[in-house]
Amino acid sequence: MRRFARWAAGLFTLGLLAGLGWAAFAPIALESRDELFEIPKGTWARRMAGDKVEILPDRIELTLALNDTLLLRNHDEVPQQFGPVLIMPGQSFRLPFEVASTYSFACTAHASGQMSVVVAPTPAPGWQTLQWRWRRWAQG
Repeated sequence: MRRFARWAAGLFTLGLLAGLGWAAFAPIALESRDELFEIPKGTWARRMAGDKVEILPDRIELTLALNDTLLLRNHDEVPQQFGPVLIMPGQSFRLPFEVASTYSFACTAHASGQMSVVVAPTPAPGWQTLQWRWRRWAQG
């Protein structure tokens, strides 16, 4: 019985190491490079009525060559300002990023009126790729 337990533990360890190796070195493939955020209908009216509407996070994190395009869709009845762009009702705005950095934007859809977009460099194969996959999995 002990021999079987050691064999099973060894097999489990081997499988775990193989899975970690795959996660660290396999190419990252996503369906789209867009990171979508939608402004729901009624956002402006709720805000004018005094509701604390939290539809966008204070900080959006993107990664070059993976999910490096911010896509905002305005389903509200009023235009929304994002940086220098006015997004009309029913319209979308796509903003691709080509440089890893932190960007700050004025944003009328955000409760504070400001939003940061943090664009990280493309993760290198190995430890960086493994960390990137772990963070994406942990975020849900």
